[in-house]
Amino acid sequence: MAGLGLIEACRIPRAVNAEATMTKLTETQAIILSAAAQRASNLAMPLPKGLHGAAAKKVISMMIGRGWLEEVDADLRKAEPLWRETGDGHGTTLIVTDAGLLAIGVEPVVVKTMAAIRTHATQFPAPKPTTPRTGTKQAQIIALLQRPEGATIAEIVVATGWQAHSARGMISGALKKKLGLPVISEKVGGRGTVYRI
Repeated sequence: MAGLGLIEACRIPRAVNAEATMTKLTETQAIILSAAAQRASNLAMPLPKGLHGAAAKKVISMMIGRGWLEEVDADLRKAEPLWRETGDGHGTTLIVTDAGLLAIGVEPVVVKTMAAIRTHATQFPAPKPTTPRTGTKQAQIIALLQRPEGATIAEIVVATGWQAHSARGMISGALKKKLGLPVISEKVGGRGTVYRI
């Protein structure tokens, strides 16, 4: 029975009578708050279809006045939907406050936990660093480029037996983009373009 005490201590407290603790909401207000509680960062935007113009302004103004919604600067880099434009190239969006969550009977802690879980689930794991295999032509080219004098395309062609366009493709595609190696090039008198890592 000692283990049950720990389980009981970890439970989220719930209201005995949810209807008694919930605020009286209109259907539109309930839809806005419920949809926002399910979105990342509790965004109340976009509003339900059919709610726009003066009706939207009236509903939102009332919800802001009751402390259920809050107008915040929109993060345009994340393409957050705008509630209104401020005229200086920025805009605002709407988020549900803790009071708004409580108005629909949702514990703010639960919503924040679920948002963190959704955010974590959408993050991709860090890519594994790729390492070149030894004994391959790619490793041979890397060794040539790591020399203090570097290597020209002509020298790479002689060493690998490839065409010049294949050598340039290996440098720009596999070495720079795929492996992320800092390949630099410079024109050297008498040799032409020299590549170095």
